[in-house]
Amino acid sequence: MSLYSTEPVRFDAIIVGAGVGGLYAIHRLRKLGLRVRAFEAGGGVGGTWYWNRYPGCRCDVESLEYSYAFSDELQQEWHWPERYGTQPEILRYINHVADRFDLRRDIEFNTRVKEAVFDNRTDTWTIKTDKGKTATARYCIMATGNLSTPRKPNIAGLESFQGKWYHTGLWPHEGVDFTGLRVGVIGTGSSGVQSIPIIAKQAKHLYVFQRTANFSLPARNVPMPPDKERAHKADYPARRRAAYDTPFGIAGHPPPVKSALEATEEERRRAYEAKWTEGGSISFLYSYTDLLVNKESNDTASEFVRRKIRATVKDPKTAELLCPNDHPIGTKRLILDTEYYETYNRENVTLVDIRGNPIKEITPAGLRTADAEYALDAIVFATGFDAMTGAMKEIDIRAGLSIREKWEHGPRTYLGIMIAGFPNLFMITGPQSPGVKSQMILACEQHVDWIADCMQYLHAHGFSHIEAEQDAEDAWVRHNNEVADRTLYPLANSWYVGANIPGKPRVFMPYVGGVTAYKKKCDEVAANGYEGFRFGVSIEEQRFAAN
Repeated sequence: MSLYSTEPVRFDAIIVGAGVGGLYAIHRLRKLGLRVRAFEAGGGVGGTWYWNRYPGCRCDVESLEYSYAFSDELQQEWHWPERYGTQPEILRYINHVADRFDLRRDIEFNTRVKEAVFDNRTDTWTIKTDKGKTATARYCIMATGNLSTPRKPNIAGLESFQGKWYHTGLWPHEGVDFTGLRVGVIGTGSSGVQSIPIIAKQAKHLYVFQRTANFSLPARNVPMPPDKERAHKADYPARRRAAYDTPFGIAGHPPPVKSALEATEEERRRAYEAKWTEGGSISFLYSYTDLLVNKESNDTASEFVRRKIRATVKDPKTAELLCPNDHPIGTKRLILDTEYYETYNRENVTLVDIRGNPIKEITPAGLRTADAEYALDAIVFATGFDAMTGAMKEIDIRAGLSIREKWEHGPRTYLGIMIAGFPNLFMITGPQSPGVKSQMILACEQHVDWIADCMQYLHAHGFSHIEAEQDAEDAWVRHNNEVADRTLYPLANSWYVGANIPGKPRVFMPYVGGVTAYKKKCDEVAANGYEGFRFGVSIEEQRFAAN
């Protein structure tokens, strides 16, 4: 039957999304002999690396770690040219993976899933796309990503703007030349911090509109040293195993041994200075054991970075505006940059405080705040994403109850993998899993392997559906919140709690108990016969068996 016939096409598993998680799911489920189909809204593979093409876009996890582990041949043959991969290089790598394992033949590109409905008579999911096509499968796997729904600007007057505007998460594939233009960048999260130094070198004048200052550390990116690459590749199996025994799923950083408060002020200064010189966010947070759980300890690290900002930025007023003072360091995504703070020493760069003087409207000729007007030729919105839940809530997912209803007051999941009331619906790095607080490719592989093993278990035992038990989900949500509340994370108004989306329920979404504890829990659940889940056979199959 043609995929383009009016009748639904039957598959064993439907995968929504062809980013790093969706691609590995295709590969892994194929090895089980399953017929799979992935639907991807973009015109190519890569997920976040397909859409985010803004200037300076780069991964904040080192290249040799931020890569697939499932194929030793793949990890040995690929050469990473720099310490931290750029967006073009990472996308080239992901395309190489798709070609090497012939994954494209099971992907429908430029196709957005609009609806997914579960039929408990047949234990199947039926999905409908924006092309008006339908497909059915026993299992539906949401590989929709955690940062895949850009937060569109909602500022009065935008439609009247006579220049051009862009969102960092929806960047034109042909790129943008800002040479000679007056440019405004709104937002100083990761995409803003990465793009601002690049845009500043092109623009006639750059105005950075900042509501909240964020902590950023130097990446210290360099060309990949050949000896480092050889040593890393020679030890890949051990390193990959070791990554699962770390909080963030990233090996190679010696764990800290004492509290910041147990060190003298001079010892702390030397330790932080060494980490600052080395570059990297995980390394810095590994300075001491309690930077993310003890406010007094964290203050020592926060103030060190503030002193660095003041020493770098020549204008004292600008420096102070760039010093974060409303959250402990590390409780928002800790940004890595290349000459971000140095950029504010350029004569063609102006920092505008929109916390004190909010944006009132966008005008045909630029932007107006409470106390001034700015003439602009182009505007860049670095305003982030509806993180972790946005992509799934954009799809009408129903199993009686809808996801939008189920998550009205915030996400509820069991292990971040399944949802009570939604049989046979799996998530890759869903809310209340480590996901964004870990090395994402490792997190995707761990989830896909767990899901594939679960499907094998169902087949071996003659079950046609699996569903998280409500009590297990409730207990996991409580555990997720209790773990978060023992840390400093909830003190920040971050996208971890949806603070960047007006009206979004304030719920701490990632699991921050660490990759080690999380994987141990997932493995225990599986070893105990998928504890916390219930299984069954469809009504249709029960009737068939009875006859």
